This record gives sequence, C-alpha cells and structure tokens, in this order.
Amino acid sequence: MKYIRKAWRWLTSMRTALALLFLLALAAIPGSLLPQRDLNEQNVQEFIESNGTVAEIYDKLQLFDVFSSIWFQAIFLLLAVSLIGCIIPRSIDHYKAWRTQPTRAPKYLHRLPLSAEGHSEKSEEELSAEIHKRLKRWRVAEYSPDKDRAGVHAFSAERGYSRELANLIFHVALVAILVTVAAGRLVNYEGQVIVVTESGSQGGNTSLEQSTEFCNTSTSNFDSFRAGPLFDGTGLHPFCMTAHDFTAKYLPNGQAEMFTSNVSYAEGDDIYKDPSEWKDYELKVNHPLRLAQNRVYLQGHGYAPTVTVEWPDGEKRTQTIQFQPTDTTFFLSSGVLRFDPPAGMYPDLFERRQNQLAIQGLFAPTAEWSGENGKLLQSSHPGLNDPALAVDIYRGDAGLDTGTPQSLFSLDTSLVHSGQLQKIDRVNLSQGDDVTLDDGTKITFDGANEFANYQVSYDPFQKWVLASALVMLVSLVASLMIKRRRVYIRLRPDSAGGTTIEMGGLARTDRAGWSEEFHELHRALLELPDPDEVEEDKLYTDD
Repeated sequence: MKYIRKAWRWLTSMRTALALLFLLALAAIPGSLLPQRDLNEQNVQEFIESNGTVAEIYDKLQLFDVFSSIWFQAIFLLLAVSLIGCIIPRSIDHYKAWRTQPTRAPKYLHRLPLSAEGHSEKSEEELSAEIHKRLKRWRVAEYSPDKDRAGVHAFSAERGYSRELANLIFHVALVAILVTVAAGRLVNYEGQVIVVTESGSQGGNTSLEQSTEFCNTSTSNFDSFRAGPLFDGTGLHPFCMTAHDFTAKYLPNGQAEMFTSNVSYAEGDDIYKDPSEWKDYELKVNHPLRLAQNRVYLQGHGYAPTVTVEWPDGEKRTQTIQFQPTDTTFFLSSGVLRFDPPAGMYPDLFERRQNQLAIQGLFAPTAEWSGENGKLLQSSHPGLNDPALAVDIYRGDAGLDTGTPQSLFSLDTSLVHSGQLQKIDRVNLSQGDDVTLDDGTKITFDGANEFANYQVSYDPFQKWVLASALVMLVSLVASLMIKRRRVYIRLRPDSAGGTTIEMGGLARTDRAGWSEEFHELHRALLELPDPDEVEEDKLYTDD
C-alpha cells in the first residue's frame, strides 16, 4: 500500500501531468512524419517496400499506427488520469479557500511589497463606509481591535479568486478534450467515394459502369471506409447526393486556386422524392456540406479516361475509369482498364478468359511529348486542354473471373511475369485516335471526364470537442489576465478628530498592474489628486 500511495501521488502531481502532456506531443510526431495505415494503407505498403528492414522495425514499433498504438493509448490514458487526479484535490482546496474569509493583516504593513500611509480628516465610521464602497467587488473581512494583531480597527480584502477557478476550468476543459476525442474515435466513421462527373469532359462519356449519384446507405458504396471499434456498419445516416459537375480554377503557372462542385442532396425520407426536388449546394474546399449527422467534404479530384473497344464482330464496350494522379501538380495519372470480350465470340469460358484485354499506362490532361522520338508523355498543365494516353495493351487472363480483389490503378505484375498476360502493343493516343490490334479489335480513346473525391464524415462528439477547446482557450486567457491580490487597511483615530490610514498590499501572483490599483485606492481614501492630473495642471501653469 505504501508504494501504491507513493505511485498515485507521483502520477497525480502537476509535474507528472506536464511531463505526460509533453510526452504525448512528442509521441504524435511520428504520426505526422510517417504514412499512417488508417489514412492510406497503400502509402504504408509502398514505404515498407522502399525502406526494407528499417520500415519493418517501424511497423513492429507501431509507428504506422501511431494513434491506435498501445503505447500512445497508454500515454493518453495516464495523462487523463493524472489530470483528473490533479483537478479533484485542487478543486476541493479552492472551494475551502473560497469559503474562508481573508486572513488578518500582518502586524507590520510597511514590510509588505506595497505600503502607504496617510491622514484623513474623516472619522473612522465615514472611512469604514468608504472602504466598503470602494471594495464592494472584493471579498472583505472586517476585524475589531481586539482581533487585529496591531490592536486597531482593520480590514482584509482579497480579489482574484477566479484566477484559480479559471485555471481549474482550463484543466477540466483539457480533460474534456481528451475524453471527447477518445469517445469520437470509438464511434465515428469516415468514407471516401470517387464520383465521375459529366460536365467538363473532352469528348468523354460517363459509361453505364459509372454513376454521378452516391447514397450513404451501405459501407459497400464507399471506395474506402474506416470506422471506430464501436461502429458495426449498420448505423449509417441515410442521404443521397448527385454530383452535377466539378470545376477547377488554376493560376497561369498551373497552381490550383479553387475547386467547386455543384451537388444536389436529400436526407431521410426525402431521398425517395424526385431528384429534381432535391436541395442544391455549391461544395467547395473548406466549405463542406453540413447535414443533420454527416459532413461531406470536397477532398480532391482527378481524371477518368474513356476508352471504347470494338471487337471484330462489331460489339462494343466503353469504360470510363478513374486514373490515380502520380503528379499532383500537373496531374499526370496512371491506371488500368480491363475488358471482358463478348460471350458470343468465345463460347468456351476458358478461351474467353484467355482473350481478355488490359490497357495500362499514363494519362495527361494537357499532353506534352518529349524524349528522342517525341513519344514520352508528360503533362504541362492540370487543366483538361489536350488529353492523351500512353498505354501498353495486354491480352490474356486479366483476372476478371478469379474473384480476387485487384488494384484499380495497376495490373497484377504476377500475371505478366507468369505469361498469363502478354503485351501485344504500346501506343500513344490523343483524343479521338484509335489503334487496331492483330485480331481486328479496335481501341479508341474517346476523351476524359473529371472525377471528384468526396469524403463523408460522422463524429457526434466533434461539437463537444470544439466547445471544450473554446472553454479551454477562454479560461487560459482568464487565468493569465486575472491577478490575485490582497490589501490590508488599518484605521487609527487621532486626537484631532481625523484618522490615520495605514495600508499594505500583497500580490499572490504577478505584481504587474497591481501597484497602480493599490495607489489608486490609497488616493481615493485620502482624497488625493491623481499625479498625472497634477503634472498636466503644472504644464498648463508653466505655459
């Protein structure tokens, strides 16, 4: 028990709380420097593949899952317990101090940091009334001569108790932030969905496989989804949204200035109404659509090339598939399109599987050709001014019938290495260009559409986090501005009918600004003029 009490006293000391707060900030640094698995698992895998053993050590230390790691949560929990252990006894002590009247004045007031003495023609009773009037916002205790240390009529006044109260509120708000953030992480969810828009295309057509509408009715509707441990996937708040367009404004140097997307939306039972009756909203960066429970953010954008494949029997397939930007400045993007041939061409399932097509390569919204033969595709501007494709065309088993998930943006290299997919051509295509393969299949690059990346977020504790942060900020400012100070006043009647006033002042914290308030009270009781006014009158007299 002895060691347990000792450990508890150490944990609940303010010094330990400050150390844990610093340690928590220090522990969060890897989370901002290294890719995090809960944000982008693909970036984590690429980092591990590029850095070998060092990255594997990082992974074992949970540096790719910092905010959900055991050691980060342990620090977080210890900090919360430490703060609560500090706040409770301090709150009790503050309550006791607030209920206790100011202490008696020391015997020798001239030894205090601030002191003054003077004579007034007023009687002791008049001065007592004046003191109560001047100190009406102070906590005042009046002591008779038999209770005063110097044996005279004395007053003790104290002000600034709210400084400690503000300090306590600051720490309570800090704990509230920790608790609400942790609670939000338990029940929140966040999903991203890519929607290919119809406007702004350069000859591209949104295929039947793409839709401009998204409904928040199932986790399977998202392209990526993550949620807290207490969210089971069945508590989504239904709403539907249609993306009408996406518009990007660029500076002459290609730097993005603003992204805008006009959407229509409906919540709850309104989603069953005709879409023409849905509400309209102009979605912008940092201007999310705020619904009853969810927020929809415009997170980014990219391009989705449209390719049409025409087989020798005349049947066509058209796909508009989003490519992943590899250059976030000029949006040179990479991706892959996979096509299954018509069933009528190859009645045998095995033969049909061996004639699937995979088209992988680069897309540039504003093409710029470089290299020795002018065949190296680059992008000179992020705007969709002159779209082009540089692709490798493969024929064989593209893995469409295996049921195994594949990357949307790249081919499975094992299919190529094993010979299941064989490259049959490499071509550069501008918008409207086509190429005919050895078996008569025709591939046409129709153009491209822009896609927008929307993020749907739900966190019921976000408002409480904001409220806690505001309370913490206000209380911090109050604790810095409010000064706790004491003033002692003794009244000594003299034989001439007047009263000698002896004063002493003591600042419990910083003395800055307190001396002027003390001397102002002294001048008011003695009815002395303000020195500044006296100096000003002197200047006018000299003139």
